[in-house]
Amino acid sequence: MKLSKVCFATVLGLLLIGNAAFAQCSSNSRKSHKVHRASYTEDRSSARTSRSYGERDIVELAASSHDLSTLVAAVKAAGLVETLQGKGPFTVFAPTNNAFAALPDGTVESLLKPENKEKLIQILTYHVVPGRIEANDLSSGSVASVEGSKIKVSVGENAVKINDAVVIDANNRAVNGVVHVIDRVILPE
Repeated sequence: MKLSKVCFATVLGLLLIGNAAFAQCSSNSRKSHKVHRASYTEDRSSARTSRSYGERDIVELAASSHDLSTLVAAVKAAGLVETLQGKGPFTVFAPTNNAFAALPDGTVESLLKPENKEKLIQILTYHVVPGRIEANDLSSGSVASVEGSKIKVSVGENAVKINDAVVIDANNRAVNGVVHVIDRVILPE
């Protein structure tokens, strides 16, 4: 009988504590609900962004990556920010910082100078194709760049090459296009 009273008292205590906690949660239910919903929405939106068109434009997407900071600096120096933030859609083959660093010494610094702006624009627009071309839409052949020259695309079993550059990160989606990260700077002939 003593054991039953202890068990009953424990259960009653737990019920009272549970009811008090429930009452506290109920009084803050709106706030608590919003927090849970917000964190769920954030988690779901980041997953959605990687599968859908995203919420950032091409420039914002590139600026969010430490590996594309040289490209972003070049886009700014060339005065192409507004264009790549425009409606599009665009497909950008984006060279990494290491790709720019692999160019001969002084090349990047020289291209960023105001007197070389036209050459920089020519190189950067060679990395851009009009339209949204997802990785699974690429096929071997050539595509016309915004610069006007053709870009050679080679789709192999293990890699996709853009001229002599390899796509190392595909389908980075933006609201106005898609970015495929490449391991080399490609140059028009």
